[in-house]
Amino acid sequence: MAASRKIRILQAIRQGQIGGGESHVLSLVAALDKERFEPVVLSFTDGPMIDRLQQMKIPSHVISSAKPFDPACVSKVSALLKKEEIDLVHAHGTRAASNLFLPAKLNSLPMIYTIHGWSFHQDQPFFKKHLRILSERMLTGLAKKNISVSASNRETGTRHFSGFRSEVINNGIDLDHFNPARQIKDLREELNIPADHTVIGYIARITLQKDPLTLIRAFSLALQQNSNLTLLVVGDGDLKKEMVELAEQLGISANVRFQPFRTDVPEVLNAIDVFCLPSLWEGMPIGLLEAMAMAKAVIVTAVDGSREIVQHNQNGLIVPVKDPEALAAAMTLLHHDASLRGRLQVAASATVSREYCMKKMARKVEGIYSGIIQTPQRINIHEPNHI
Repeated sequence: MAASRKIRILQAIRQGQIGGGESHVLSLVAALDKERFEPVVLSFTDGPMIDRLQQMKIPSHVISSAKPFDPACVSKVSALLKKEEIDLVHAHGTRAASNLFLPAKLNSLPMIYTIHGWSFHQDQPFFKKHLRILSERMLTGLAKKNISVSASNRETGTRHFSGFRSEVINNGIDLDHFNPARQIKDLREELNIPADHTVIGYIARITLQKDPLTLIRAFSLALQQNSNLTLLVVGDGDLKKEMVELAEQLGISANVRFQPFRTDVPEVLNAIDVFCLPSLWEGMPIGLLEAMAMAKAVIVTAVDGSREIVQHNQNGLIVPVKDPEALAAAMTLLHHDASLRGRLQVAASATVSREYCMKKMARKVEGIYSGIIQTPQRINIHEPNHI
């Protein structure tokens, strides 16, 4: 690589939908120093992230695959690495790393693996969990460098893998984009939300991890005491149909607004008063950080990634996992106590501004890129991980 040539980095992620990892990639490629680095993005599904990258004029590619590890992708990814003259591979998440490690090896390219939460968790059957632990141990061992998006992610890896090492670089938020002071469209009228309602917002994938059914049950309990509440649900996922049906069964559909994935997230956040994330587990939830950046009071469950960001009654509220009564009580408290809600809003915004800025995140990642690309040694599948 000529000394004057920019470092070309393939940023790879599982899918082109807008979620936490995808938002992270968008923020990272936007904030990278374009005088030194040229990002190229690979996704294994199409979606709004790809559309956004095209608007940003960032080269992007889709190699379609729904498999966690797809041997059919190896030659296609390898050809892309050659075509784009990639110097460094950066895999975001387990599925991207699973489909990148072999092409990277075949092209003698170092791979960085950013862990956006582990693929194994305590609610999985024993065999499935054990298999995924073995897979993660292999991927982290093959990576030239591991990045954990939270200290809890790194601690989990250390508990499960002998010799595991990674650098913690927290997710960062674009504070210009997620800025409550700028002029933002008011969506409440469009969504037919009464002006006097307190709006609880859920903006996430509707999957088991995010526990949307407990959210519906909790909101139903809160409505029994407070009729002027609206729940705004934005997202899609395999539990959406069940979530809609449960709202109908509980007779609360008139107070729930369901929306598909939307790209105007600042506008959606501007329409809510309280952000709720009732997860069963988390890495470093970007949706939570975006809500806090928009100065929203937040309610989260007592799981590692969320507890790393939120301190109870200081910059948000924390409730137990799978506890609809406690979640409903937190909703009711923030509905009635405007003073508490305002104090938490100010503290939430200050937390993100101080600790989770996109530009700070990008500078730290750039330091890793520079350190690796200046090292002549390439990744060797037979060598231990010297991180």
